[in-house]
This record gives sequence, C-alpha cells and structure tokens, in this order.
Amino acid sequence: MKTTDIVILTYKPGKSFFKQIKALEEQSIAPNRIIIMNTEEKYLEGLLFGTDFGEKYKNVDIYHLSKREFNHGKTRNLAAAKSNADYIIFMTQDAMPVDDRLIENLLKAMEEDERVAVSYARQLPADNAGAIEKFNRLFNYPAEDRLQKDEDLPEKGIKTYFCSDVCACYRKDIFEKSGGFLNRVVFNEDMIYACKVINAGYYISYRAEAKVIHSHNYTAKQQLKRNFDLGASQYDHPEVFAGLSSENEGKKLVTGCVAYLLKKGKFYLIPKFILHCAARLTGYILGKNYRKLSKKLIWKLTANRGYWRHFWDMTNIPEDVHAGYGKNAEGL
Repeated sequence: MKTTDIVILTYKPGKSFFKQIKALEEQSIAPNRIIIMNTEEKYLEGLLFGTDFGEKYKNVDIYHLSKREFNHGKTRNLAAAKSNADYIIFMTQDAMPVDDRLIENLLKAMEEDERVAVSYARQLPADNAGAIEKFNRLFNYPAEDRLQKDEDLPEKGIKTYFCSDVCACYRKDIFEKSGGFLNRVVFNEDMIYACKVINAGYYISYRAEAKVIHSHNYTAKQQLKRNFDLGASQYDHPEVFAGLSSENEGKKLVTGCVAYLLKKGKFYLIPKFILHCAARLTGYILGKNYRKLSKKLIWKLTANRGYWRHFWDMTNIPEDVHAGYGKNAEGL
C-alpha cells in the first residue's frame, strides 16, 4: 500500500494547531508521518509545553529553523528529504480539513492518472471571512474539478500553472526527478514547480472535493505587500511568467466581485474592494520593478523580509533599516 506523509509549515501557531493535527490523524486514509517544519522554536515549544502532544501523536516529527533559515522553497525541500513516502502533502498551519476525506480525495487524482504530478485542494472561506474574501475563494477555487496541462496554455494562460501549497499533494518520485522546488524563491514556489512539471508533460489536478478552510481578511496594506512579492517572483522567473499576463485574470476578478457584491446587496463594500484592487496592482507593479527601487523601500514593501535579508549583503543596508529588522520583521 502506498504511503502519504504530510508536511506542515508553522510559525507562531495557535491552539488551532491541535485541531488541525487531530483532523489529519482522523482521515479515512491515515498519514504515515506528519512532519512539522517550524520557524522559531520558542513559539511552538511554548504552545506544546505541559501538554501530552508528544505521547499522543508519536508519528509527528518536529524540526525547528530560524527566520534566517526559512525560505518557501528550501524549507519544503528539506522536509521532502526527510520523507520516504510515495506522496507528500504540503500544508500551511491555517489550512483546516473540512472532513475526513481530504487525503483520500487528493490521492484519487494520482490513482486515476499517473501523469498527475500534483493535486491541490479547494479552499473554502472561514466563518469570519468578509464578502470580498468569500468571492476571492469562489473565484480561485470553484466547485468543479479541473485538469491543467500544457495544451491549456493558449486558452487558460497563467491559470494553467495555478497551484497552492496551502494544501497540495505531490507525487514523490516526480518531485525528486524534477529537482523539487527552487531553493531560493520569495513567492510562488508552487506555480514555478507546476510550470516545470507541466512543461515536462505531467498534469496538475484541482480536486474540488478535497476541501480545507482557509481564508484571510487582509488589509489593503497587506494586499500590497503580498502582491509586491508576487510581482518580484514573476520578474525573477521569466521562464515561467514571461508572455503570460496576469492582467486578464485581474479584470475577471474585478468585474466578477463587483457583480457579486451587488447581487448580495453589499454595494457599500465596492469602494473598499476598489481600494484593495489598487493596493494589489500597485504592489504588483512595484514588485515587477523591484530592481529599480532602493533597498530601504523594498524593505518596507515586502511581506517576506527574511527572503530579502538573504538576497542582499546586509552590510550595505542603511543602518535605520538594519536596526529595525528584529522588531518589525514579518514571517511566513
């Protein structure tokens, strides 16, 4: 019988961490191991202190790293190297299984077609998600399955490479053969990997029946920062994104969300949505032009300061920026 390991990236996890582990242990197809890649030991150890977690979940292995060591690609590669399973499911700490069929439904894609390299889950909004975020989840994660392959590029464009490591299952043999994720990447490690395997003739499968609760009520400032990193990653990887515009998807999102808000009688949220769109676009454009910006400005714009800390020679960063790192640095 083929085995499945789960890798969860954590940073300052809360009590929902226990609920997530319990939900994964109670799946219809049980995970072989759960590998926790935790950034900053003190936060997770503080959460577990005085609990029977280690005794209760003996198949959970915890590895700690510092903020300085963390990278979206390299950290996941390190976790994959610790796994001997046939499949690896990468998850984030805020992805909560909806039912006990998450692993089963992700694996169905692999069993149905050996050309499927990755299957990823549907993300549903949490109860506290606002109307705008609810539409975002519906827009990116609809109720219908889709199979993404090379011949889709002319019609689907950048959506061909869409994938999310919030919850995605990887076939281990293809992962190893393809070299895994890029070790150094500010964002989009999942889409860059998807491009690589699709170009090699494999498929990416979106499985709508594999469901997790995952949403964020980001502020406009947070949207700007995330899209700055998104733009920077697209600039850094023209082999994936050159000639594949995101603008058409953006237009569909805008028109679709406005119609959704009107239908729901929440027209008063349209100005807020427009503000968020402006923040996203501004961040994206600045990110794609980051090489024209000062280090100090990039430091203020990014949501992933740890990445840029590695990217630069820190001795050349202005003193006022360097001095503020420890207090203001943002994590995952």
